[in-house]
Amino acid sequence: MAEFWYRVLDFCKTTTEGLGHRLMRDFGQVSADRKSDGSLVTESDRWCDREIRSAIAATFPDHGILTEETTHTLPDRDWCWVVDPIDGTTNFTRGIPVWGISLGLLYRGTPVFGFLNFPPLRQVFYGYWSGQTDLIMPKGAYLNGKTIHTSPDDPSFNHLFNFCARSLDILKNPFPCKFRSIGVASYNLALVACGASLGGVEATPKIWDIAAVWAILQGAGGAFVHLEPNRVFPLKIGQDYGSRPFPSLALSRAELSPIFKPLVGFIGDRVVRQYRI
Repeated sequence: MAEFWYRVLDFCKTTTEGLGHRLMRDFGQVSADRKSDGSLVTESDRWCDREIRSAIAATFPDHGILTEETTHTLPDRDWCWVVDPIDGTTNFTRGIPVWGISLGLLYRGTPVFGFLNFPPLRQVFYGYWSGQTDLIMPKGAYLNGKTIHTSPDDPSFNHLFNFCARSLDILKNPFPCKFRSIGVASYNLALVACGASLGGVEATPKIWDIAAVWAILQGAGGAFVHLEPNRVFPLKIGQDYGSRPFPSLALSRAELSPIFKPLVGFIGDRVVRQYRI
């Protein structure tokens, strides 16, 4: 099993490094089309998606693939890659240097490994989380090869909490931290994993936004709280996840849930009603 995980990590490093060189040439130089859900897509997204799918098929032919730009249905495979070829397409097209490639690996419908490469920032996150599975696998989370941990601190006005654009209603009431809006779901939550922020909330992320960072955050000692009533993982074979949001709260430690969840829980309630989750 150790050889398998070495192959997984090496594959992610090699593949995203090569793709990153090309994407850096396209960065801020391409135009975008609007998809039916209102999000943006560029030819760079499509090219990167094709390259990743081809690389997975060649290296792990028995693994399934679920990607933002093509296949949204979970296949009947024990192992499945969840791919966001460019997380942060709006930033990518506008020349804002916060965007990245996201690769999550599911085992029987639950994320167990995540890899995030942010080429403009020269930051690579990855992490392992076996959860309730019986897998024998590495542990921990890493940034540029160094072990990372979430912050042990209590909230204060000298600490940060990250918001998405659809969660700013939170600020109508007093909040115990300073706030930041990064504009990239995976990076928003990865900042919690590396200790920069105490928490982060994403109102309507899709599975390709959270699959990788779900494993990274928990591998770093953090807690991932889904702001919906039903259990999220494992995902269901044959279900289409193209339009399904996953309202989520990332925390540096589970003990902070009684502080932050009451402040952001209404976001989950609103999304559950709107999308009939």
